[in-house]
Amino acid sequence: MASRDELIKYMTQQLVTYMETPQEQRKLKREAAKAAKEPWLTRWFGIAPLGIALWWRKRRSR
Repeated sequence: MASRDELIKYMTQQLVTYMETPQEQRKLKREAAKAAKEPWLTRWFGIAPLGIALWWRKRRSR
């Protein structure tokens, strides 16, 4: 029973914090998080796509 009460209290605190934060600040925070995230290709396949892309560009320029 106590864990449910704690969960409701936590969710209420998060909601109040979100509502009190100015909209522009929330937008800046969201944009910063998107910019910090690495590209999906690297996240899924590692460094191999970068190596292939560099090799392909070098091959194409010749």
